[in-house]
Amino acid sequence: MTTEIKLTDTQREVLEHAADQPDGRIIWFPDGVKGGARQKVIAGLFNKALITSNGGQDWFVAAEGYDALGRARPTPATKHPDPEIEAAVSTAEANWAQEKESSAKRLLKVGVEGKPRRREHSKQATVIQMLQRLEGATIQQIMDATGWQAHTVRGTFAGTLNKKLGLIIVSEKPQGGERIYRIA
Repeated sequence: MTTEIKLTDTQREVLEHAADQPDGRIIWFPDGVKGGARQKVIAGLFNKALITSNGGQDWFVAAEGYDALGRARPTPATKHPDPEIEAAVSTAEANWAQEKESSAKRLLKVGVEGKPRRREHSKQATVIQMLQRLEGATIQQIMDATGWQAHTVRGTFAGTLNKKLGLIIVSEKPQGGERIYRIA
């Protein structure tokens, strides 16, 4: 089952004109499509994997672009590839794959040893240290230490500490005193 790719009129015109070029290069835009609008057309086609770059400023119709237009993909007999362009495209694709992998690793926020990164002097770490004390901590004490408002402190208890870190926060209220929170 094939999925039809939706193109704007401008994207279709640009892609068709480029497909008519011997090398599939995008060299034309409709009148009135300038500057930022051109970049949006290019970005839209690139995000749909219909065009590819040679690593520089040139863009070319990708095999999927020909498919989206219902045209036959160029074959070596119909296309005369420039070795420099082919090398540049290969380099750009390799760089893109490497950047994608690096980006995924950054998203994981993993330290050198493969363990989650810890920030010893963060407000979150301060809150955890305060809750680990024998005497625990009150909302007001945590507010004073972090500069947070009360709802932020409670949200940190429920969201970050409980749900994300799996810590169990218990509270007790001595008669006539302020509620005290600690990590169980």
